[in-house]
Amino acid sequence: MHRPLVITEDQDLLDDLLRVAAAAGVEIDVAHAPAHARPYWQRAPLVVVGADSADALAAAGPPPRQGVLLVTRASDDPAVWRRCVAVGAKAVLELPEAERRLVDEFAEASEPVIRAGETVCVIGGSGGAGASVLAASLALTGARRGLRTLLVDADPLGGGIDVILGQEHAIGARWPDIVEREGRVSFTALQAALPTMGELTVLSWHRGESPPIPPEAMRAVLEAAHRGCDLIVVDLPRHVGPASGEALSRAVSTLLLVPADVRGVLSASQLLIDVSRHTSALGVVVRAGALLPEVITHSLGVPCVGVLEDQRGLADVLNRGDAPPLGDRTPLGRFCADFLATLETR
Repeated sequence: MHRPLVITEDQDLLDDLLRVAAAAGVEIDVAHAPAHARPYWQRAPLVVVGADSADALAAAGPPPRQGVLLVTRASDDPAVWRRCVAVGAKAVLELPEAERRLVDEFAEASEPVIRAGETVCVIGGSGGAGASVLAASLALTGARRGLRTLLVDADPLGGGIDVILGQEHAIGARWPDIVEREGRVSFTALQAALPTMGELTVLSWHRGESPPIPPEAMRAVLEAAHRGCDLIVVDLPRHVGPASGEALSRAVSTLLLVPADVRGVLSASQLLIDVSRHTSALGVVVRAGALLPEVITHSLGVPCVGVLEDQRGLADVLNRGDAPPLGDRTPLGRFCADFLATLETR
C-alpha cells in the first residue's frame, strides 16, 4: 500500500508532520523538493505540501490530483490562499491548531479497503448468564467464517474476555493502553497494536487496576473497526455507562442473554430500562431452563432470537484454558452460525 507524501524543506515543519503521522499510526514518504516528489505524486493517497514549497511545486506544474493539503505554521501569511489554489489543495491547515484534523487525514488516507463492519453487542440479563462466553463465541465463529472481526471487552470487572479464548498471555495492548485515544484512529494501527489471531483481533483488559473507558476512546475504536472490519462484537457490562452507550447506539443488534428462571427475567427487565435508552435493536437469547421462551419474551416485550441449551463440559473446557468448542453439533456453535447467517442477509 502506498504512503502519504509530504513535500517540504522546512525541517521544523517536517518534524511536526512526522509527529502527527506517528500519532495517526502511519508512515510517510518525504520529498525535500518538488522534483523529488514526482515519482510519488500520483500514487500517494494524500499529499501534504508545506507552505515553504508551494510556489516551487506550482512552478513545476504537476498534473492535477485529488487529496492535496497545504500546511503552514504562519497564521498571518497573506499569500497562503494563493498558494493553496496554485497547488490545487483542498484546504489550508494551520498548525498546531489543525493537528487533530491532520491526524484524521493521515489515518483516513492509510486505511485498508473500507469494510463497513457491523456491531453486535452482547449483555447478560443477570450476573453469571454467560454473556462473555456468547460474545467470544460469536467473534470466534465470525473469524472462522473469514470475517475480519474485532472482539471488544467493555467490562473491566469481567475477568478478561481473552481468558475465555485462552489468550490471556498474548502479546499486545489492552484497554489501559488505548483509553487516551480519541478522534480518528487507523484500524491498521489498532490491529497491529492488539493481540490478533488470524482474522480475530481482541481488545481486552490486563490484570490489575482498570480505569473506566472514556466514551471518546470507545467511539474511536468502534469507528476504526467499522472501517476496517466485517464484524465487531462488544461484550458489555450490566452497568450501562457512557462507553456502553456509545457501543449500543452503533449496534445493529444487541443480544440480551436471559436465564430461563424468574430471577433472571426480573433482573433482565430492570436492565432493559437502561439499555432501551440507547437502542431499540434488541433481541433476547434464552438460556434454557424452567420458563418457556415465549413467557420470557412476553414479559420483557423483546423478541426471541434463539434458545441456548446447556452445553455439556463447557465449563471444564474453559477452565483448561481452551476456546469454546463451536462445532455444528454444539448449542453454541449452532446458535452463532445461525445468528451470523441471519445478520449477513439483513
